[in-house]
Amino acid sequence: MGYFNKLVNKQTSIAPLVVFRMIFGIMMALSAVRFWVNGWIDSQFVQPKFFFHYFGFSWVEPLGETGMYCIFIIMIVSAVGIALGAFYRISSVLYFLTFTYVELIDLTNYLNHYYFVSLMAFIMIFLPAHRRFSVDVYRNPETYRKYVSAWTINIVRLQLGIVYFYAGIAKINADWLLKAQPLRLWLASRADLFLVGPLLKYKWVAFAFSWIGCIYDLCIPFLLSIKKYRGFAYFLVVAFHIMTAALFPIGMFPYIMVLSTLIFFSDKFHENIILFLSRFFSSENLAVQVKRGRINSIPQQIIRFCFAVFILLQLIFPFRYALYKGNLFWTEQGFRFSWRVMLMEKSGAATFYVLNPETNHKIEVNNRDYLTPLQEKMMATQPDMIIQYAHYLQSVFKDKGVKNPKVYIDSYVSLNGRASKPYIDPTIDLTKLEDSFAPKTWILPFKG
Repeated sequence: MGYFNKLVNKQTSIAPLVVFRMIFGIMMALSAVRFWVNGWIDSQFVQPKFFFHYFGFSWVEPLGETGMYCIFIIMIVSAVGIALGAFYRISSVLYFLTFTYVELIDLTNYLNHYYFVSLMAFIMIFLPAHRRFSVDVYRNPETYRKYVSAWTINIVRLQLGIVYFYAGIAKINADWLLKAQPLRLWLASRADLFLVGPLLKYKWVAFAFSWIGCIYDLCIPFLLSIKKYRGFAYFLVVAFHIMTAALFPIGMFPYIMVLSTLIFFSDKFHENIILFLSRFFSSENLAVQVKRGRINSIPQQIIRFCFAVFILLQLIFPFRYALYKGNLFWTEQGFRFSWRVMLMEKSGAATFYVLNPETNHKIEVNNRDYLTPLQEKMMATQPDMIIQYAHYLQSVFKDKGVKNPKVYIDSYVSLNGRASKPYIDPTIDLTKLEDSFAPKTWILPFKG
């Protein structure tokens, strides 16, 4: 209990939390600007005619072209506010709400690191990360604090550790360790890379990457937590994420993780960063004489209890897949929100047919008439999206005058280099099905 009490209640320098606040805010602002510059606001939230929803969030809809650009402006401004510690609580809440709202609009765009950002943005709302080296302290020097309870820093470290460790647990599966899939497929496709490309076509390289990746994810949070190994561990973090960034198109995630894991370093390391930056700003010196007082207006006991429940749910939730039968990667029941990062290569083809019961006339649907190329690609391999799309087609053909249209599918899916196999029962009228947490018995059995 003494060690646990130290992790929670010990008074420690606020510097790691301040540096993390600046890193998080800057990276999130750059990510949103990148999204805007690449035209993804228009392609993902304006152009689509139909949006796939997360279960229970069908009420989340885009706000139209002007509304979506306004949302991103608020997102960027609030992220900058977090970085500067300016109106921090308001900025944190606004960033969490706008970012999470955008990610809930279309299930097509789900990525593990978007989930990570939402979780971290939520955590940041309740941390006193603005109590030093911030615009808020410049405006009100009495808010300055040099020390905080250790849990406010360790909660961030724990969240990062969960991402890594659970990603490692997820890699303990036959495809990853015994077949080196999907890395064998992905690495072979990068054989054109300068210098290292020719090596990537060899099986042993894919197996080495698979096993090293698994061991890395399982061990890195513990190595970062031990002072003796921290320097070496961070070298591995940098090397690992630079390599993945060079090999795979996964956006900002590698850089976010490289910079975020700096929070594992010592108080002195972060104090030196603040000391260096304070040469260019006056707020640090302005507040240094203020005495330390209460850290949170809400009692810390309540916040700590809520975070304990928050962490417990994260530790349990990824294992919900055990409630379902069948191959997880095939059915995807319990796949999302469980840190299964880059574990499968899944491609499929889905042809939908709409049957008019009155005439018994069957119409083949051209998916490109209703979906973007990305939506069509993602839908073809994900059962809940298939059901949503079938209900959408039902409403479309009702509007065209077809009474009680029925929707059927002819679908094939390839998983991790295997030959394509039938995916959804073609004899079932998909309009009679509803998405839920219940087992999806209409998915055909996986035959590996």
